[in-house]
Amino acid sequence: MISRDALLAELNQLLQPQYFKDYAPNGLQVQGRESIQTLVTGVTATRALIERAVALKADAIFVHHGYFWRSEDPAITGMKYQRVKLLLDHGINLFAYHLPLDAHPELGNNAQLGKLLGFKTEGGLQPGEQHPIGNVGVLDAPLTLAQLEALVAARLGRPPLVISGGDHPIKRVAWCTGGAQDYIEQAVALGADAYISGEISEQTVHVARECGIHYLAAGHHATERGGALAVGRYLAQKFQLDHQFVDIDNPA
Repeated sequence: MISRDALLAELNQLLQPQYFKDYAPNGLQVQGRESIQTLVTGVTATRALIERAVALKADAIFVHHGYFWRSEDPAITGMKYQRVKLLLDHGINLFAYHLPLDAHPELGNNAQLGKLLGFKTEGGLQPGEQHPIGNVGVLDAPLTLAQLEALVAARLGRPPLVISGGDHPIKRVAWCTGGAQDYIEQAVALGADAYISGEISEQTVHVARECGIHYLAAGHHATERGGALAVGRYLAQKFQLDHQFVDIDNPA
């Protein structure tokens, strides 16, 4: 068991949100009970995730996508009201970390995706940044685009949307989870043969084709499951917590 304040201090020390200019508050977003023994982790703090946490008698939820985004209506009404009320009614703490969870070099979404796909990380997608978001790495042996597509599909449990950048083999790969398709030109600048992210935009197709880089949109949700799971396991082991990762399916 751990206190709410101690868990918050641990997460802030681990993920270092002070170094990121983010789109939502990182840390404790909804306050619940003071003592935490059962922790549920997931990608997004949806009502379905909260209902599962209630059924599991969770004291806290840790997610990548929480609430109070910069561009959203701040009023707690409608869907947001139902979510927050459910948390408050059951005394469940909600912890959310966005960019800090993407960037953590061991437990983060990008580190975990690279590990899952068997990439050897060479560095960050933003050279010179102290806390880069996204990575660049190499494969043990070159792959064709079809082979990389099959690998991603098998490891993530869903086929990626693939844009070919030519006939070249893939040895050097860049990746950034979630909605990071606009980083594709940075991947080009770093000499990547392929770039993997979660989503795709109309212009991503043209950049891939014209710059000669393969692009794989592997799913926002699918590419960002690793970080919350890894942090949950870390906390459970360190503080002897009961932990369960709840995967609420999302095809996007």
